[in-house]
Amino acid sequence: MMSVFAPPDSAALPPVLAGARQGRLRQYQLQLLQRMQAARSSAQAGRKELGVLLGGRHCLLDLTQLGEIVIPAGLAIQAVPLAQDWYLGLAAMRGRLTAVVDLALFFGEAPCVADADSRIISLAPRLGVNSALLVGRVLGLRQQRGMLALAHATDTPQWAAQVLCDKDQQQWLRLDLAQLAQSERFLDAGFAAAPVMQERR
Repeated sequence: MMSVFAPPDSAALPPVLAGARQGRLRQYQLQLLQRMQAARSSAQAGRKELGVLLGGRHCLLDLTQLGEIVIPAGLAIQAVPLAQDWYLGLAAMRGRLTAVVDLALFFGEAPCVADADSRIISLAPRLGVNSALLVGRVLGLRQQRGMLALAHATDTPQWAAQVLCDKDQQQWLRLDLAQLAQSERFLDAGFAAAPVMQERR
């Protein structure tokens, strides 16, 4: 005996009804897929990121790729011999030795000055590198909604290739710290590290 809660078997239906039922199912699946894609696009557009100043560049950092933000004052950074100038050294952050990088200098800008405006931002543990970035200033949260994506820069590495423009015509360079953390140059802070231009794939 068929349960009253079980849907009727489409094989037992007349061909016309079975075809109509399958058509409605396909239409429902298509609508569901479109809604999911729209939701993802909306979430992407509404995502907030942290604006920072690196030399003269306005940059965006994905909040999910960041750890904590600390003031450089009072944080002792131990220099490492024979390291690149952008590799500032090691600091004890929450009981762990963390490599501190001057991201502006790494990117070819003027070095960041550790003052009252600057901040050190640690990378999220999930990125797999125990590192932190010295930035010139934290500019607060910025929302991607309303920003216009410009043509990707061709003379920069993949982790720094996306350029956005806000309603005030300010351009923002969106940095992918996950890609940066896997960059050969970033991982090799020795004096003979390769130039930044060689990172482009």
